[in-house]
Amino acid sequence: MEHVDAVVVGSGFGGSVAAYRLAEAGRRVVLMERGQPYPPGAFPRSPSEMGRAFWDPAAGLYGMFDVWSFKGCDSVVSSGLGGGSLIYANVLLRKDERWFVHDQPLPGGGYESWPISRADLDPHYDAVEKMMGATPYPLEQVPFDDTPKTHAMQDAAAELGLQCTLPPLAVSFASRPGGTPGLSLPIVDAGYGNIHGAPRRTCRLCGECDIGCNEGAKNSLDHTYLSAAAHHGADIRTSHEVKAIRPRPGGGYEVDYVHHADLRAKKPRLPIQTISCDRLVLGAGTYGTTFLLLKSREAFPGLSDALGTRFSGNGDLLTFLMRAKDRNRVRPLNASRGPVITTAIRLPDELDGVSGAGRGAYIEDGGYPGFTDWIVDGFDVGNDFERAVKFLWNRFTDFFRDAPDTNLSKEISDLIGDGALTVSSLPLLGMGRDTADGRLRLKDGRLAADWTAETSEELFARVRRTMQGIADVLGAHYADNPMWFRKRIITVHPLGGAPMGAHLDEGVCDAFGEVFGFPGLYIADGAAMPGPVGPNPSLTIAAHADRLATRLLESSSARRGASGSTTTVPSATGAEPVGGPGSPGGGGGENGSAYESVSGGRGGSSPHTAYESVSGGCGGSSPHTAYESVSGGCGGSSPHTAYGPVSGSRDGTGGPSHAAAGRTSLSFTEEMKGFVTYGETDSRIGELAEGRRHLAFRLTITAEDTDRFLAEAEHEAKAEGWVEAAGDGGRRPVEKGTFNLFVADTEDDRRLMKYRLFYTDGEDRPRTLSGHKNVLHGPPTRIWPDTSTLYVRLLDGHVGEDEEEAAEIVAAGVLHIQLTDFARQLTTFRTSGPDGAGKLLDFGRFFAGELWEVYGPDPA
Repeated sequence: MEHVDAVVVGSGFGGSVAAYRLAEAGRRVVLMERGQPYPPGAFPRSPSEMGRAFWDPAAGLYGMFDVWSFKGCDSVVSSGLGGGSLIYANVLLRKDERWFVHDQPLPGGGYESWPISRADLDPHYDAVEKMMGATPYPLEQVPFDDTPKTHAMQDAAAELGLQCTLPPLAVSFASRPGGTPGLSLPIVDAGYGNIHGAPRRTCRLCGECDIGCNEGAKNSLDHTYLSAAAHHGADIRTSHEVKAIRPRPGGGYEVDYVHHADLRAKKPRLPIQTISCDRLVLGAGTYGTTFLLLKSREAFPGLSDALGTRFSGNGDLLTFLMRAKDRNRVRPLNASRGPVITTAIRLPDELDGVSGAGRGAYIEDGGYPGFTDWIVDGFDVGNDFERAVKFLWNRFTDFFRDAPDTNLSKEISDLIGDGALTVSSLPLLGMGRDTADGRLRLKDGRLAADWTAETSEELFARVRRTMQGIADVLGAHYADNPMWFRKRIITVHPLGGAPMGAHLDEGVCDAFGEVFGFPGLYIADGAAMPGPVGPNPSLTIAAHADRLATRLLESSSARRGASGSTTTVPSATGAEPVGGPGSPGGGGGENGSAYESVSGGRGGSSPHTAYESVSGGCGGSSPHTAYESVSGGCGGSSPHTAYGPVSGSRDGTGGPSHAAAGRTSLSFTEEMKGFVTYGETDSRIGELAEGRRHLAFRLTITAEDTDRFLAEAEHEAKAEGWVEAAGDGGRRPVEKGTFNLFVADTEDDRRLMKYRLFYTDGEDRPRTLSGHKNVLHGPPTRIWPDTSTLYVRLLDGHVGEDEEEAAEIVAAGVLHIQLTDFARQLTTFRTSGPDGAGKLLDFGRFFAGELWEVYGPDPA
């Protein structure tokens, strides 16, 4: 059996980034992509070609559009080398800093919670933007200034008092980074060649981004990350479809796959082949990865019950503006001129401090190819589209069937046929923070989804109202998507299904994408998102994959150094490796230093000397040095000024990752539960009194500098998470928290573990949870009760330690750690920075030493 260091499944934004990073570090990588390669000029254009451009091997179709239909939503994803980047609209927006929610309740129970922050992802956002050549549309330069739809969106936003920006796009408008934009100019090689061996030319404003760019102007993943991965020796195999995965006896994983060698075969019976690996990275997309895990579930005992949950469409909504007028004259919008998306209007979120705003969203202009001005003429004239009628009737009857065909690719292929139905006006694309309460599951061996637009009705209503306002300003007729009358959504941004979480009960994988209980198995794609990203999710998925790769490489390097082997032994215990970079509550270290420590792969000039400038360096002859102004490198005028102060930009308070250069952070998660009585001041009485109320918290404790934490007398660390108080409005986020470990008390034989958590109750009253554990001298049998019992008081106001004596006590009681929670806590220790394993050992020695001081025998 063939064996390699790593197998990567899928070549989208998760798989491509991971494959590049691993190959650049010298790992033996095989990437498997079920679809075909599409060099410039190979994308289908004629009606007959478009009719076969869908993925449905049972019907002999091996094209790049994979169309799915579920209860409540339809979805279009991609099959081809480069995954979704082949058909996406190039937008690279960062997830808004305040939209990384923690424990936000979902309508049907449970919570949306992101175990990562904007600060964790910022250095990886930088790296991906640099590699993808992110740049805004050059509207101020000729001939790009003649783009009517862009000016129309700006005019509408100004009239409505909304923020409109030119978002960064992964498109080459100039021959080289920093060059003068121009149409159809030859693009200079980036320094790592091109996987297709074909020339590329700059954008010619044809609006064909979503059906594949035949100019090669899109900086899609095949032209960037995959070309660089191949340059570093990655074995990239197209037409290879993964069918099953399982742990490998003795460690690692086995992957079953088929090779679609005959791209005309219908219902092919292909032999199953198998490859094994030490590390397995799943990047098959939200549907592909979740489907694969669901089908293979029996092989992974102990896999989280969260598998299939947190599914959403990222708030996607497609509508149309038609027949725009200006003073009774036709106002040309020319949707087919320019890239598909050039502008983004941001609707603020209540999390931004805008009271009553609800959930935030983005509205972007759409576009379509000039040769398809035939599509929505059906809205304007009453032509008899026989194919369209047949398609809509079948879709209508499918709605009432018990087992609808969840793969619509062949059906839409028949619909397009020789070019019967198209759209001819300006589309508007909405997306935002919808409710991630959907579930993906298996039904008769197929992937099924339980999802409804109803729980996100307020968001969709707000977006549609704003779109109607844009139509009014432009004198246009507003048309909903025809599917809306059935409360159906068409999404190109499916997310969730194998969400990240702080622990096994909350997610399938941790904050770095590593599956709980199965070290070496990673989820790199949109399936790992625990909720909607809000803006276009591609950049956030890629940044997550970049962070994942840093973790994988640093942890595997540490193991290789310790044992001389990178073999992974999967476990069903929930235990995970420690010593990797970052933590669920902290950052992943400085991106640049991580690349320097793991690069140096197969020789030659690495294109990722560019990462040094991402993390602050300006020197070196890098093929990407021209991108310095894009990624905030060495000064100059940054093209990202179009972001504005609060959009998904690099600006704001995100800042760097928690771990400072040269320091090692340490974190762990703790959960405690118990009771308090309101109106009581004595904790012991409050725990047992009649009328007591439930109280709990879950915290991620982070010492940002482990050496300093151990050396200082107060041993203080940061505490982040939530407090759940039945008498204070339920689960409330910790706004500021501290934890002190083994602080010496006035009594020589006593140590205190102290907690101070600021939060605000359900009636907007500031509250403080003040608690301590008494570690008293006594026999070793006292260790467990002393270290697992927290005496707490809830105080009125945000009260510092020196103010507590005069503070009003609202409630008092006791919390405990359950044995099951303690066992889980032991699996959550993480380090970030140099010598993580050594620092963890130092912490363990300190902890054990303090306990010995208290509970050990008295000296003779």
